[in-house]
Amino acid sequence: MLALRITKQVASLPTVTLGSVRAKHSLPDLPYDYNSLEPVISAEIMQLHHSKHHATYVNNLNMAEEKLADAVAKSDVSTVIGLHGALKFNGGGHLNHSIFWQNLCPGGSGDPAGPLAEAIKRDFGSFDAMKEKLSASTVAVQGSGWGWLGYNKASGKLQIAACANQDPLEATTGLVPLFGIDVWEHAYYLQYKNVRPDYVKAIYEIANWNDVGARLETAMGQ
Repeated sequence: MLALRITKQVASLPTVTLGSVRAKHSLPDLPYDYNSLEPVISAEIMQLHHSKHHATYVNNLNMAEEKLADAVAKSDVSTVIGLHGALKFNGGGHLNHSIFWQNLCPGGSGDPAGPLAEAIKRDFGSFDAMKEKLSASTVAVQGSGWGWLGYNKASGKLQIAACANQDPLEATTGLVPLFGIDVWEHAYYLQYKNVRPDYVKAIYEIANWNDVGARLETAMGQ
């Protein structure tokens, strides 16, 4: 069941435990200051995106899980099923953003290296070709959503995918998320207005390919 897969994935994210009370998810600290990604992403956008939007997903996920625990305890199957949407949306929002912050770094990390660079060349032909394909898929997202570079464990290859809204990549497609581009308007509109392609092009300037490479190596079991 999708809600169960999402619940298992968010269980590995930062939590706060209060005595014997169920552990609650918490908003992760950023590994840099709000203004550190300028001029690609403004401090105002980062502050709103992290402290308001991501925080809301965390709070709503905690509330949904409390309701889920209560429904399970009461064997209230109808309520359990009804919570699917809230768990998927808010759990996905927490998962996606927790990856997104780590995928970025001030000034960017430089081009991919090691196993990641080798996999990109093998599966896409070149780094530029991968970026072109990922950018096209991301810009084409209708409404709100995410563009992803993921790892297909079954085929052992990298794969491009797009997800609507806050649908989490692994729970909905089976791909392990490596690098995500948030194209909800709150991620860029104050700065880039309705010119999504400019934002997607600029995001590579602050991409942390070291983090992406580490995620790939973990997914590959290295």
